[in-house]
Amino acid sequence: MATQQDIKRRIRSVKNTEKITKAMELVAASRLRRAQARIEALRPYADRMRQLTVEVAAASGSVYDQPLLERRDEIKTVAVIAVSGDRGLAGAFNANIVRRSLEIAREHRSQGRDLRWLTIGRRGSSTLRFRGQQIEQAYTGFTDRPQYANARAIAARVAELYAEGEVDLVTMVFNRFQSALSQQVEVIDLLPVPEEVVQDDEEYRPIEGAYLEEPDSPAAILGRLLPAYLEVTIYRALLESTASEHGARMTAMRNASDNANTLIDQLTLRMNRARQAEITQEILEVVAGADALE
Repeated sequence: MATQQDIKRRIRSVKNTEKITKAMELVAASRLRRAQARIEALRPYADRMRQLTVEVAAASGSVYDQPLLERRDEIKTVAVIAVSGDRGLAGAFNANIVRRSLEIAREHRSQGRDLRWLTIGRRGSSTLRFRGQQIEQAYTGFTDRPQYANARAIAARVAELYAEGEVDLVTMVFNRFQSALSQQVEVIDLLPVPEEVVQDDEEYRPIEGAYLEEPDSPAAILGRLLPAYLEVTIYRALLESTASEHGARMTAMRNASDNANTLIDQLTLRMNRARQAEITQEILEVVAGADALE
């Protein structure tokens, strides 16, 4: 049976851990608020970008001569972009991305397709390598606070792979932020750019007024808008993933702090019982000694 000193040392250790988890929870909560603010600021721009793309595509007439819209007759190679975090201690945040990415890989390989992996975040990259996957390119070091330049670099790479015919489909897997307690794994096709992006949609009202294209034609302008749309889509996914990571970490650290408090209460009860047992034993020894003297 553990002594009082052993239990006291354990309580001190758990209390120190609880302080760390509480501090990490507060840091994650602060970063989550900033990440949410960035998403809210981006959404109007992203919506207007899609709206503008729809309008220019309608003005240009034929849109399928654009490289990023070209549909391949046969899909032979698929690029999967797995968006995870650089750090752990975020519950199942990273594990869910890896699990869903591997499911997608199995589905495509069962159809005889090749896979090319691009990863964002150290956790996803290291886990996929451990699972025997060959990572073509890993982007790390910015998942806590992604910048638009990061999205631009990723978009340029996947656009290059698709335009040169090295891949026939580009899919991104990321966590979409719903709330601090809920994140949903989402899978979207980046390339070819989905048809609904360049087709009129009731959800997007036409921008008032007419366009004056000068000096380029609508088709040339669309050719510039599509890469920008790709960048914004990736950037939005990065921000969603960042907010999801901070929310998942905040929840995980809160649960850890609650578990630490519960464990402290249990250990305190054990310590009190151990102290009572020692006091009872000492009383019995005193009484036995007094009886022996009589």
